Amino acid sequence: MKRRTEHFTYELVRSRRCSMSLKVELDGTITVRAPFRTPPETADWFVESHRDWIEVRLRAGEQILAVRPSYTETERLEGKKRAENVLKERCCYYAGLMGVSYGSITVREQKTRWGSCSAKGNLNFNWKLVLMPEEILDYVVVHELAHRLQMNHSTEFWDEVEKILPDYRKRRQWLKENGQKY
Repeated sequence: MKRRTEHFTYELVRSRRCSMSLKVELDGTITVRAPFRTPPETADWFVESHRDWIEVRLRAGEQILAVRPSYTETERLEGKKRAENVLKERCCYYAGLMGVSYGSITVREQKTRWGSCSAKGNLNFNWKLVLMPEEILDYVVVHELAHRLQMNHSTEFWDEVEKILPDYRKRRQWLKENGQKY
């Protein structure tokens, strides 16, 4: 449900949760997730009480979108094809090192993820990884393959990643700082 406060328009999404959350997308979309029992006025207050935080995120989104390149359909198709080849090669290599298997590899253009691993072992990757430095693509591959050993982000999971990439923290930080530019 769309709501309007003094300074913002936002989407109120109700769900079975215990607390409220606030998300600001790069395009300026503001979403509040709240428990079913939360009065709409409480959600309005929640948004306004985070006004400074929201405004910082809105400005950051504008700056990121201003420098983010746009891709033609041809560039997307060529990028996906290249990504399929590179990712299959890197998955095969690292799976051998890690002693894991995996199902299919799918290349897409997700908006919020660089990669994922399903419970069945199928791997999904964002094609834009091939635009990044090779060590970042390798980090995402190893991260997803580590889920074949630990389907969580526990200490044991990160230990598996570190066995293969001792500098994974540096790569992870690079992705956090630079990923939105792609």
